[in-house]
Amino acid sequence: MSTPSDALEVVDNAAAHRFEISLDGQTAFAEYSLVHGAVILPHTVVPEAFEGKGVGSRLAAYAMQYARDHELKVIPLCPFMAAYMKRHAETHDLVHRLYRERLGLRPSPKPAPPAP
Repeated sequence: MSTPSDALEVVDNAAAHRFEISLDGQTAFAEYSLVHGAVILPHTVVPEAFEGKGVGSRLAAYAMQYARDHELKVIPLCPFMAAYMKRHAETHDLVHRLYRERLGLRPSPKPAPPAP
């Protein structure tokens, strides 16, 4: 595969609840579920032929942008997604407050009470 990972097209297959990249007849994907203002990322699959070529990271970056665009917090149950988020400080604000400690992040500041 000679395609740079940032040029790979990610498709939101909403019917299957997956972000997908298809190449050479194979599909890499990150499953997702939407719940109460959050996106759960439970599982990512990258075919062996694509491993180490940035495909998983491209899926993760797309998932993070999806969360940001839809004002969702991220619950990274998938170990790959959790590791991606831990390594990329620009995604830390997306981590759901209940999962911050699991990633070794400081708790989110509590929102200010509404003005009277």
